[in-house]
Order: sequence, then C-alpha cells, then structure tokens
Amino acid sequence: MATKNLSEYNIESVPSAKGMKFGIVVAEWNYEITGALAQGAVDTLKKHDTADEDIIVKHVPGTFELPLGGQFFAEYTDVDAILLIGCVIRGGTPHFEYICEGVTQGSTDLNLKYNKPFIFGVLTTNDEQQALDRAGGKLGNKGDEAAVTAIKMVALKKDMQA
Repeated sequence: MATKNLSEYNIESVPSAKGMKFGIVVAEWNYEITGALAQGAVDTLKKHDTADEDIIVKHVPGTFELPLGGQFFAEYTDVDAILLIGCVIRGGTPHFEYICEGVTQGSTDLNLKYNKPFIFGVLTTNDEQQALDRAGGKLGNKGDEAAVTAIKMVALKKDMQA
C-alpha cells in the first residue's frame, strides 16, 4: 500500500514543460476516479508551464482500451508524451487480472514501439476507497504523479537527443 502522498514532490526537480505537448487518454469506466486523475494531470502540466493548447484530452470506454487510444495519439498527433489514465478495481472474478495484465503489457509495448513516453497512470486497487484515496483523497492524486513523470521523460529524451 502506498504510504506517501502522490501529489507531493520537489517542484524544483521538475523542468519547465513550456513547449512540450501532451496527450491524455482517459478511461470512461470509473469516471468519478479517472476524471479526477485526469484533472490532476492537467493541473500539474499547467503548473509547469504547459500551454492549454498543448494538452489534448481524449476518452476511451475503459482501461483496456487505453493502449489503443495511446497508439492513436502516437500515430495521428505530434505530442511528446501520452498519459494513460485509468482505474481497475478488483472484483470477485479474474477480470481484474486480465485487464491489468493487458493494459500493462500494452503500455510497455507502446513505449518501445514508438520511442516515446507512454505514462502508466492506471490505478489497480482492491476496492473503491483505495482508488478514491489516490484520486485526490488522503494519498494525493496519481494524475499529478503521472504528469510529473511525463515532463521528466520528455526532458530526458530531449536531453539525450541534444
């Protein structure tokens, strides 16, 4: 279980995101949670100087569809990084494991195929309260963490290319 606040970080350790472009793919399933995660990501990107027009948000039906939504961003836009925002809550069937495995492998494959950061902003929790705690609740917002990761990965790529 996470013990730190996902929204707490050293702001000075994050480079400016001015001029960087981000795509955010948000799962509609569990939208009370995923919408809050997406808003956290958008707010954090803006806090680090990303212009409104450099943040594109699109929705997919569920978490399983996030990798394909991310692939669409890679193929049809010029974004520097894609944040995949979803939430899977464990139930009484093996469905949880299949969805989590699929989206995790899909995200990994995209990072390597496109040589572009695809940020895994997916909550995989045992119950709804754990998800709420990580979507702006007592443990902060995983969307903030995903945005910081995206900025740092784009900056790393630009640095390595220089």
